[in-house]
Amino acid sequence: MFRIPRPRSLAGQLFAMQVVLVAVVVAGCAVFAYAGARRQAEEAAERQAGAVARAVADSPSVRDAVRGPDPSAELQPYADRVRADSGVDFVTIMAPDGRRWTHPDPRRIGERFLGNTGPALRGETFSETYTGTLGPSIRVVTPLRDGDRITGLVSAGITVRAISDRLGGQLTALGWVAGGALALGGAGTYVVNARLRRHTHGLDAQGLSRMYDYHQAALHAVREGLLMVDGHRRISLVNDAGRELLGLRGELVGARVADLGLPAPLTGALLADRPRVDEVHLTADRVLVVNSSPVAGGGRRGTVVTLRDHTELQSLTGELDHERGFTRALRSQAHEAANRLHTVVSLIELGRSGEAVEFATAELELAQALTDQVLGAVGEPVLAALLLGKAAQAHERGVELLVTPGSRSLPAGPGGPPARDLVTVLGNLIDNAVDALTGTLGGRIAVTARRDGEGLLLRVADNGPGLPAGVDVFRRGWSGKGEGRGLGLALVRQAAERHGGSVSVAEAPGGGAEFTVRIPLRGAAAPAGAPEAAPGTADGTAGMVGAPGADGTIRTGAAVPGQGGEA
Repeated sequence: MFRIPRPRSLAGQLFAMQVVLVAVVVAGCAVFAYAGARRQAEEAAERQAGAVARAVADSPSVRDAVRGPDPSAELQPYADRVRADSGVDFVTIMAPDGRRWTHPDPRRIGERFLGNTGPALRGETFSETYTGTLGPSIRVVTPLRDGDRITGLVSAGITVRAISDRLGGQLTALGWVAGGALALGGAGTYVVNARLRRHTHGLDAQGLSRMYDYHQAALHAVREGLLMVDGHRRISLVNDAGRELLGLRGELVGARVADLGLPAPLTGALLADRPRVDEVHLTADRVLVVNSSPVAGGGRRGTVVTLRDHTELQSLTGELDHERGFTRALRSQAHEAANRLHTVVSLIELGRSGEAVEFATAELELAQALTDQVLGAVGEPVLAALLLGKAAQAHERGVELLVTPGSRSLPAGPGGPPARDLVTVLGNLIDNAVDALTGTLGGRIAVTARRDGEGLLLRVADNGPGLPAGVDVFRRGWSGKGEGRGLGLALVRQAAERHGGSVSVAEAPGGGAEFTVRIPLRGAAAPAGAPEAAPGTADGTAGMVGAPGADGTIRTGAAVPGQGGEA
């Protein structure tokens, strides 16, 4: 069955290319080395032959033999000895007309010399490569002088075959060196490409390109923020959602995380060496859930961080908690209403109808008057509902909650912060105060919500045990119930700062803690004649919880007298 060959991985392609490249380089080097060695061998042979020829031509015994009647008889033995001692292949001594007096083959004596002699007859020593009786050879021809007269010529040479034989050993060594270089280069290439194959997971170039395209598409498509920090604590990658959630602009790749201006706890989470799981952190206007995981590998190689926007969920969770509180309050109200109804029915059965009507209408009038006055004082229906519900919850836990008379000028409508943020501020502050006063005899919470110049003032004071000194209570994670639980006060500060406001805490005049939030109003001025806080305390709290007092204090805790919790 025909199978379509799988595309070779990028590492495999590089390995094959590098092996071919190494082989070509090694072969080229071997060729150049051989050519260089041959050239050097030929030059050495030329020098050797030239030295032998000049030495023979300068020998007095040779000149004497040339003068004799039979030069060959004396010169042939001499040439044989010189040839054997010097390592050349032939030493030929000849007459000026080219007749040989000596030759390695005695049968060639007397024949004409095969080669050029013209330059030597002019008194020059020259070299050439010529094919003679012994085959191609490198030879040197020099004149034999007797005084000023040229009486003969001397030629010494080495055959090309002898030179090739000399190069044979060098060529073998060169082959071994080239083979070793090829093997070493191939092994090194294999090791490098094995590492590359491991890092690319065996993918080919097309697969890597496709994976990069998918990576980019997924990176910018996910709604979660993704941040990658390298081993030098610099950002190596961030997607669009990450920029938006962190509120960052401009070029971020290569920037140091510590220089981004993020809150210190969030910066610490981004740079953590250990994994972080579902940690909640605050920015200027968001609640983020942070998960981080160090990149596996030797040494510190970086961290991958994911960010989820928890702002809306946190707000909805807070609203759900408030609704649950309202539900518990309504359940308790239903229980108390049943008690009152039984009382009315019993009075009617006893024939005391007038007293029954008076009892029923008094309860209704008191509750309605309280509701109307809270709505009139606060001016914001959502906050009024929040205060009524919190009052009922506080009463169930033995805590009195009152709204000071200075709250009668709270703005509602355009210019102020959204009702949701006001609920976040007051709801968290009241909840913390109730938690602090639970189980305390005579616990009381005073709430002030009014205009203060061109801004909004929200104040929650209690007479509880107060806060520890030297502690940043607005830091995420701090809680009076223990470290790692607190988020409410951090959300309060975030909501205030989001609208250009501030939040502070001080000791309340009657002991306990007093939280003050100031938020500027856009395009709004304080109405003339707005009532000020009543004397008696810093925020105008006077009197205890009950019906509307003579000083105007609205005692919301008495809206449901006799509440005793659920049945």
